[in-house]
Amino acid sequence: MSTILLVGVDLFFRGKLEALLPGHRFVTTDSIDPPDLVIADIARVDPDEVVDAWPDVPIVGFTNHTDRSGLLRAHTAGFDQVIVKSSLVERAPDLVAELTRV
Repeated sequence: MSTILLVGVDLFFRGKLEALLPGHRFVTTDSIDPPDLVIADIARVDPDEVVDAWPDVPIVGFTNHTDRSGLLRAHTAGFDQVIVKSSLVERAPDLVAELTRV
């Protein structure tokens, strides 16, 4: 089980991620537990701030397929994976396993 920090993720999509990733613990920035993985909605956060806040934690950034500048900003900031939202839904279990070694 991994602790996954959700940054800028709306409640609807959080519910979807929880259903896709049973057995993992989801937290927000007010949690005292350190995350094993960060999942960030690039459209709602500054990618550089996310990388600065969690420099030693793997980070997955997502946004819609039309937000090419957001995808580029997250990639440039140093996110470990930058994908479109639909791909995150399809690949969530594999990405979490790969990045957290679970």
